[in-house]
Amino acid sequence: MKPVASARLQAVRIGKIYQNAVPTRVGPPSGYGALLKRWLFEKAEREPQKPLGPFRADVAALAAPVPATALRATWLGHSSMLLEIDGRRILTDPVWSERVSPSQLVGPKRFFAPPLALDKLPKLDAVVLSHDHYDHLDPAAIRVLGRTGVPFFCPLGVGAHLRRWGMPAASITELSWWESARLGDDFALVATPARHFSGRGLTSNNTLWASWCLLGPTHKVFFGGDSGPFEEGFRQIGEAYGPFDLTMLEIGAADPEWADIHMGPDHALTAHRLLGGGPLLPLHWGTFNLAFHAWRQPVQRLLEAAGPEVPLLLPAPGQRVDVAAGPLNSQWWER
Repeated sequence: MKPVASARLQAVRIGKIYQNAVPTRVGPPSGYGALLKRWLFEKAEREPQKPLGPFRADVAALAAPVPATALRATWLGHSSMLLEIDGRRILTDPVWSERVSPSQLVGPKRFFAPPLALDKLPKLDAVVLSHDHYDHLDPAAIRVLGRTGVPFFCPLGVGAHLRRWGMPAASITELSWWESARLGDDFALVATPARHFSGRGLTSNNTLWASWCLLGPTHKVFFGGDSGPFEEGFRQIGEAYGPFDLTMLEIGAADPEWADIHMGPDHALTAHRLLGGGPLLPLHWGTFNLAFHAWRQPVQRLLEAAGPEVPLLLPAPGQRVDVAAGPLNSQWWER
């Protein structure tokens, strides 16, 4: 691994509140009244007009042993990704519930059913969590996964949620930015900076948020979680641990009203270039209505802006991708 620069960015904690490493505005500059008017009156197709799917992952194929030099990815929707990397299986930000909300009666609802049932998941080596927002941390999924004995890796403070939901403390590893944990002798998980915020219910920023570097003996993967534009942060991560064989970055739920905390497609491409390395597999789009843009807009803009120099992996939900096979455009959102 390359050494991390001494001036690396750090999250700041003042009292019980975590702060970003650079000035970051979370609230909308136009105010929440203006957001409500947009929500009520703007006409973008924020949800599919026709049902999507059903999508089905190949349960038998996913259950087979993971080769020691494999790098495969199965997108399960939003930021939930099942990775097969160098003999391990790692699941990111598992969300299986119908709605991403404090209540399953109201709130953003799935566009399609999960392509793989929770009880059909293969045996996992780790679950990696980026932060505690409802669309990234699903207590129903956590409780099911916890019964399997899988270890959880999360940013500082997020472990309190897991313990409250019945996870044993011994199965939880909490890390600050630039701290690492081991999966065996030859595999490391490193929590790295992101520019975002946290909170469930009435609390905000009592827990940390993070991106992650998954560093195997053969392959390296970057999982961005949620982040706004953050050039110095991504540059430092790329210099420390890149280039990556696969980068996974958010492209959806972006808007000028929260320009500091979500990237959108164009800033995701900038981040990808700063991180260095192989193909970009976009996350955080096409699953829930969390913004004002049309639901297809993030991927359409990504395709326009990427150009031939950025290989894209755009699988359908549940479609298993062998990263070494090269770029993929399933166009599932057009069917």
